[in-house]
Amino acid sequence: MPIDTSEADARFRQWMRDNLDRAAEHFGVVVTGDPLLGWHDRSISTPVRKGDAEYWLRVVSEDKQWVAGDFWTGNLDANVLADLAKPRVLDVVEWEEWRQQRAELMTRMPGQPCSPTDALRTAVELPDEWWAELRRTTNTVAATPTARVNSSQDKITDRIVQRFGDAVDPTVPEWETVHGDVHWANLLRPRFGLLDWEWWGRGPAGTDAATLLCYSLLTPTIAQRVHDVYADILDTDTGRFAQLYTIARLSRRIGGGEFPDLAEPLERHARTLLGH
Repeated sequence: MPIDTSEADARFRQWMRDNLDRAAEHFGVVVTGDPLLGWHDRSISTPVRKGDAEYWLRVVSEDKQWVAGDFWTGNLDANVLADLAKPRVLDVVEWEEWRQQRAELMTRMPGQPCSPTDALRTAVELPDEWWAELRRTTNTVAATPTARVNSSQDKITDRIVQRFGDAVDPTVPEWETVHGDVHWANLLRPRFGLLDWEWWGRGPAGTDAATLLCYSLLTPTIAQRVHDVYADILDTDTGRFAQLYTIARLSRRIGGGEFPDLAEPLERHARTLLGH
């Protein structure tokens, strides 16, 4: 019989809210909206205000053994990408309370997410200028040198072999800097914006285009638009590898119970890429 974790989950979420209040007090800001819990409740964020200025406050909680990775400072490190429509981290504070807490006070981006979930399930109307800014953003990231790592060859090999066995050579054909998590809940409209820069770093070339395409497969008209915007990347051997790697990554999450409705579209897409 499955263990009922509802009470423990509720206590943890309240603890995360307490962490948010502690961070707000530290920065001297007032919470002005309903807090949003992130993936697996490991983060919590909310709009805040100080005087007449509006900001965004985010607190992430992690076991201390994991906080040395590049993801821990990703949002702050992304301040080097100054010419993009993205949040800028203004201040940071950390403390330890059986887990390591990191609070980041950021600029607040205008607009709203294109989707409440990573995968897009309802088509959205986005102007040509929005798509052009998306492409400019991923191009700029790709051309930005960094020592940060999004995915290692070992991790990629593991994911590819687990999903495709020996049907796909897991050797990355080309590397570039990637955002690493370009999905529809991280993209803003009506004005373009891209959130959540925790995981940016070196990864397989074409990762961002491939990720967005795979998260668009439930809305064929948008998937076609993503393909059109990135055809020069996606329709190459490098781009096809990035798509297969993305399918392998998302298949693991589907195996864990996330977005089961993407399973069949991803399977069909994989067969097309493999020529089956």
